[in-house]
Amino acid sequence: MEPEPKALADILLALENASRATARPAMARLLAVSKTRSPTEIAALAASGQCAFGENYVQEALPKIDALRSLGLEWHLIGHLQSNKADLAARAFDWVQSVDRPKLAAALARGRPADLPPLNVLLQVNIDDEASKHGCRPPDVDALADAVAAEPRLRLRGLMAIPAPHEGMARRREAFRAMRTLFDGLQARHPGIDTLSMGMSEDFVPAIEEGATMVRIGSALFGARPPKQENNA
Repeated sequence: MEPEPKALADILLALENASRATARPAMARLLAVSKTRSPTEIAALAASGQCAFGENYVQEALPKIDALRSLGLEWHLIGHLQSNKADLAARAFDWVQSVDRPKLAAALARGRPADLPPLNVLLQVNIDDEASKHGCRPPDVDALADAVAAEPRLRLRGLMAIPAPHEGMARRREAFRAMRTLFDGLQARHPGIDTLSMGMSEDFVPAIEEGATMVRIGSALFGARPPKQENNA
């Protein structure tokens, strides 16, 4: 099922209103999360004006990136990245939002071709210290940021987080505020950073109110994912 243009318009309006309420100079950016979505669905959303798309898996994303290359889209890797796939990611994506260790940063730098601009990098932070989540610990942000900033083939842009999905929005706001504090501290050391990626379909408005400059939205744009089919082969 192709996404409805009205869904995109409604979300952009919500982003504009939430951003205006914070009195910030620029509207928060929308990253359309296109994992499991077909090139046809992505192209339909691109035709409505959306240009930035997020994918979780390198191998799933590569055929889409190739099929839609003529559209000039901006591709973000937002899922956990193994170091042995860093070379592929460094060549295919414009942004990697899930850098959580110096070894991965170094591998991405080695893999980024010299004829492409430096790879935009966000540091993923495990802000709620969840055992099941990837991301660096908050105390490790500064050292990881320095490692990324030292790589000429990488461009440090900021931070990303996936806070725990607490039912109460007050708990999520605590995580968003903690991320904003980390971001402000990092910006004091690296003035060039400009991106705080947090907030998804259910909580992007409070995320923006607490400081997000980019939100990652999938189901609210594309609709619910179809149920997985059992493979009996």
